[in-house]
Amino acid sequence: MDKILDLKDTIIKTLDVNKAHDIVSINLKDKSSMADYMIIASGTSSRHIQSLSEQVLEKFKDNGLKNLKIEGKESNEWKLVDGIDLIVHIFHPEKRKFYEIEKIWSELIPKEKVII
Repeated sequence: MDKILDLKDTIIKTLDVNKAHDIVSINLKDKSSMADYMIIASGTSSRHIQSLSEQVLEKFKDNGLKNLKIEGKESNEWKLVDGIDLIVHIFHPEKRKFYEIEKIWSELIPKEKVII
């Protein structure tokens, strides 16, 4: 099996075991060159969101990805962990609803409008 798919499954399982809500995986392979997959999840509080992002960061490090960091460290409502081929967003449910990232990235984008 593909290494990125194994890592994606590991991250999803980590989020699930640590009680993240509404975990969604979006395939970006035909939509953007910035990553292969995006995972979006919700946390229940600022502490939960921080903890989930730290757990995800550790899984990336365990899988050989170095020098990664958590974006949004100052935010209580959103964190992003960029694992190069796999991007993980963790939101407070209200912010997630406001930004609707799933809707944006789930729509089919014509090849001539693909984001780089």
